[in-house]
Amino acid sequence: MTPANRRPTLETVSGQVLLDVEGIETAYGRSKVLFGVSLAIAPGAMVTLMGRNGMGKTTTVRSIMGLTPASTGSIRLDGREIRQLPSYRVAKLGVGLVPEGRQVFPNLTARENLLATAANRSGSADPWTFDKVCALFPRLAERLDSPANLLSGGEQQMLAIGRALMTNPRLLILDEASEGLAPLIREEIWRCLARLRAAGQAILVIDKNVAALTQLADHHYLIERGRVVWSGTSAALAAAPEVQHRYLGI
Repeated sequence: MTPANRRPTLETVSGQVLLDVEGIETAYGRSKVLFGVSLAIAPGAMVTLMGRNGMGKTTTVRSIMGLTPASTGSIRLDGREIRQLPSYRVAKLGVGLVPEGRQVFPNLTARENLLATAANRSGSADPWTFDKVCALFPRLAERLDSPANLLSGGEQQMLAIGRALMTNPRLLILDEASEGLAPLIREEIWRCLARLRAAGQAILVIDKNVAALTQLADHHYLIERGRVVWSGTSAALAAAPEVQHRYLGI
């Protein structure tokens, strides 16, 4: 694990780095939210960013995506600096976002939501297709002709994940992956993420479910008041209840 007063090193995660966020600072007007946030994600790894509400998790995601640009620091995707790129170019480079609140297109059917984003941005030889997404989420496949605003919250989350997968991202980011979902739907989402991880998809998960994520993820970053205060493996986090209680309120 990485102590609070030391920046997590890339070697903590892997010798290779797909996404390298180093020392970013982000503000909304005069209100500064992030204070030197650093994290790294290796190709094929699942990494989490966890913390209590209002600690800077979503702002970190927005900074990576270019939605709320960081004022300083570095964000590199496979070695390329992307901190000052607009969000549409970040997406075209292969970063797929499942946003907090799902944000599906309400007046389009589930089918239309999926087809609207179809692109092989990663250049995969075996890309995600409409049929593959339907096979991943059979429950969603039964509601393809329903308007997205008539789907349940869990079905909308499946649709948001499927929509992101249809872009064939190199990195998939899920902001509040299981928030507000029924227990059975949460389990289905975790099974989906386990399958994606096994297939080699790099994933950044923003969530609070320590029990599930320590079973799935390779590495964890805990954030408090806009600073990464702890970094370590699943085994280290599972073995540190005092850390969980201090930073996650568990």
